[in-house]
Amino acid sequence: MLEYNSIEAIVLEANRRNMTISQVVLEDQANELGVTEENILARMADTLEIMRNAAQAGFKPGLRSNSGLTGGDGYRMKEYTAQGLSLSGSFCAKAISLALAIQEYNAAMGKIVAAPTAGSCGILPAGILTMIDERGIKDEQAILALITAGAIGLVIAGEATIAGAEGGCQAECGSAAAMTAGALVEMAGGDNEKVAQACAIALKNQLGLVCDPVAGLVEVPCIKRNAGGIMCAIGAADMALAGIKSVIPVDEVIAALAEVGESLPITLKETAQGGLAATPTAIAIKERIFGR
Repeated sequence: MLEYNSIEAIVLEANRRNMTISQVVLEDQANELGVTEENILARMADTLEIMRNAAQAGFKPGLRSNSGLTGGDGYRMKEYTAQGLSLSGSFCAKAISLALAIQEYNAAMGKIVAAPTAGSCGILPAGILTMIDERGIKDEQAILALITAGAIGLVIAGEATIAGAEGGCQAECGSAAAMTAGALVEMAGGDNEKVAQACAIALKNQLGLVCDPVAGLVEVPCIKRNAGGIMCAIGAADMALAGIKSVIPVDEVIAALAEVGESLPITLKETAQGGLAATPTAIAIKERIFGR
């Protein structure tokens, strides 16, 4: 039975069985939960459908959050991408539009998949859905990639944290970027070692990211940080697929995430007392929404 306390250990076990990470995790989870693999795959298929629905709803041009602070940027990015003007290419631009749309739908109180949290819910779906749309990945492959992402998230949650209130936004968008990078590599046909390398590269590029929600709402800067997170994940996946390795092993990067999170001041851990939340514009927004 897998312990989910080390990504490298999962990689070693998967390699020993000559399986992908998703295959070994699927088998392990079925045994641990006392259900069939088909049952788990069906539940993950439902998860993928929720992600699709959130993306579709998030692209509505009139979408606004209850605060009125955010909405419509996913649609704007989608329209811009359709014009073929994106500097980053259609794959990245589509992923950005999806990340924005899904996170905006979350801010508008829509149903999303916390992946691993609501504040980072746009990153993993953006990667999965873009691979389906742009690279012709089948749903079956996407579902397995979600299982790989889940295993990465379990390790990070157990060995560090996925909570912004505990570790800053590095714990939320950073974890989501790492999960997504690993999932992208597996969908692209990369081996288990490259999945781990992508995870390490993505996570270390998000270390130190603070959680400073304006007015205490999961809108600004959270929504655009989801867009940044998917770009980080794509870059990390591409580097890993190219054979580039992280000098610091993935499990040590996760340990560093925990240490950095403990070192962050409380003002930068979801309290809305520091960072962008303490700027004059942010204070004015807070007063407009909630009063003095």
